[in-house]
Amino acid sequence: MAILKIARMGHPVLKRRAAEVEDPTAPAIGRLVAGMIETIEDIDGSGLAAPQVHVGLRVVVFRVLPGRGGREGVPLTVLVNPRIEFLSEETTLDFEGCLSVPGFVGAVPRFRQVRYTAHGLDGAEFSREADGFHARVVQHECDHLDGILFPQRMTDMRAFGYVDEVRRALSPTLAARAGAAD
Repeated sequence: MAILKIARMGHPVLKRRAAEVEDPTAPAIGRLVAGMIETIEDIDGSGLAAPQVHVGLRVVVFRVLPGRGGREGVPLTVLVNPRIEFLSEETTLDFEGCLSVPGFVGAVPRFRQVRYTAHGLDGAEFSREADGFHARVVQHECDHLDGILFPQRMTDMRAFGYVDEVRRALSPTLAARAGAAD
């Protein structure tokens, strides 16, 4: 497989709702996911949605590395046709970055707790609950499936900027989080 090219903000594939996958077990979906996994591992990212690699399908791969957000981590997970349910109205504000918005970060409010349901590559449906950074990554990646980039979720554009400038302005504790998500 090869490292896939990332679509950047402004590209039409990132502006529209991605199509449902008819058959999660199809070989083409397996090949797409393999390329997405190779790409995310190459760039050491947290997540990647198919529209970010110029494919308008509802497919996400993500992981939460150990120690990220104070957790033990979440192994590489594939979501085909995911749906999200918010488990409470509580939100948290934290910095996110995105491969499709390179060089920038911003403070984005996200629901703290979610349940996501999706199909795996075997076609079986599964459901998991997530909180904290895990929930944030899932919401960020699933936003891509609906044509939404993180700056569109921001409530205060003063908290948007170049990664290096934001890191310089933040305390050392917060600076380590700048660039979260994919």
